Amino acid sequence: MNLGIIAIVAGVVFLAEIPDKTMIATVVMSSRSPALPVWLGAIAAFTLHSILAVAAGRLLAQLPHRDVEAIVTTLFAGGALYLLVTRESTANHLGKKEAAGSCAHDSEQPVTTPGNTRALFTAFGVIAVGELGDLTQILTANMAARYHAPLSVFLGAVIGLGSVSALGVLGGRSLLQVMPLGKIRKLAGALLALLALYSAVELISGLTRT
Repeated sequence: MNLGIIAIVAGVVFLAEIPDKTMIATVVMSSRSPALPVWLGAIAAFTLHSILAVAAGRLLAQLPHRDVEAIVTTLFAGGALYLLVTRESTANHLGKKEAAGSCAHDSEQPVTTPGNTRALFTAFGVIAVGELGDLTQILTANMAARYHAPLSVFLGAVIGLGSVSALGVLGGRSLLQVMPLGKIRKLAGALLALLALYSAVELISGLTRT
């Protein structure tokens, strides 16, 4: 287990996930359901997606080194472009749309144990579907292929995603009013652009040495 890789993956995933539609969906669900089961459902879904992403990254790592570096560079660049181009209003709309159906039948009555269970499974379902093929899942697979440390990448991804979902359920709508998601999106995009540039330099260096 490599603490440095865990920290890098957690930081990248955290920044990429904060302005994502899944974060908005978590905030909406937690505003209408108990926070703890929503968070537990989100964590379960994020754990599942992190496992799938790391597995995909390990398969990707079986390719020749040059091919891996080229794919890693392309995916980092694509992620940077996505974050820099996508508007905050678009992510807000998609996140609210994801959560809308799940909250349609929520009751204003005091929450019982079945209500907690329903909130947990609803959050799991919304996040599991919404996060499939999402940017953070692609980034996790990308870093699993690059670092060859599946456990560290997995832990970093779960820590990053779990931290964002915790902010979502604890801060609720007030978090979105004070957090400059647009600026965070640009910061995450710039970070991915730097990672893409670094990967491109390594790829070119490898080509020139042969």
